[in-house]
Amino acid sequence: MDLRAVRDYFSGLQQRIVHALETLDGGRFQADSWERPEGGGGTTRVLEGGALFERAGVAFSHVSGSQLPPSASASRPQLAGRGFEATGVSLVLHPQNPYCPTVHMNVRLFTATKAGETPVWWFGGGMDLTPYYGFEEDARHFHATCRRALDPFGADLHPRFKRWCDEYFFLKHRNEPRGIGGIFFDDLAAPDFDGAFALARSVGDHFLTAYTPIVERRRGMPYGEREREFQSYRRGRYVEFNLVFDRGTLFGLQSGGRTESILMSMPPRVAWRYDWRPAPGSPEAALYTDFLRPRDWT
Repeated sequence: MDLRAVRDYFSGLQQRIVHALETLDGGRFQADSWERPEGGGGTTRVLEGGALFERAGVAFSHVSGSQLPPSASASRPQLAGRGFEATGVSLVLHPQNPYCPTVHMNVRLFTATKAGETPVWWFGGGMDLTPYYGFEEDARHFHATCRRALDPFGADLHPRFKRWCDEYFFLKHRNEPRGIGGIFFDDLAAPDFDGAFALARSVGDHFLTAYTPIVERRRGMPYGEREREFQSYRRGRYVEFNLVFDRGTLFGLQSGGRTESILMSMPPRVAWRYDWRPAPGSPEAALYTDFLRPRDWT
């Protein structure tokens, strides 16, 4: 179990993605390094007010502590109270143009420790797409790339991790998905450390291939205040999910993480409307009828 190799990969992945996004946007990311009093730290890289991205955040962290937060041990109650070490990369990109979708990706490794016992480890991660105006071509490309990331590790993984994503990124109080999904996995410790690490690397390495062609196709589409208002309204769903359900947000807050880095995922412009409904037959209504439901996009 080579933890240094995992940290080095995650740190390098952050650098590669930031470089590619700077090339897309033309702007520069601000690098904000931080330390956590209980142990560890990280580097948060943020770009705001760019030509393409209204806000883009790509964070690397490597933290440790004396006790696993409840969000990390919820599915493994037998590990409650153990010390922990966690490292990973997490990103959220919010483009300015409403025709460009928001995207999220993360890959991470958790290790739970107890004196005199073998550490318990597992990988997690995934990526998912949140469009405001849906395009079949984009949805099929994103999901096909997710499938290609997993295919070398078993034909059964993509259907399972896609279903897991659909179920996880679901707003129960709204009875609707956050977006059109992608893949999500957690508690991955099979077939062994090297195999699980290889799968996590494949997910990280496929992110730019999954997302870059979509924003390149959509970034030049004209839009007005109507589209921006709908984008702000739908971003409200993103905020609701992250604050109410997201395990990463809960872990960061419960473990005493750096609040600015944890909440970098929030969109800079967002709005709520009371009991609003899109007009039947409108492009906004098509998001609900044609995209915000589980589908086999591949």
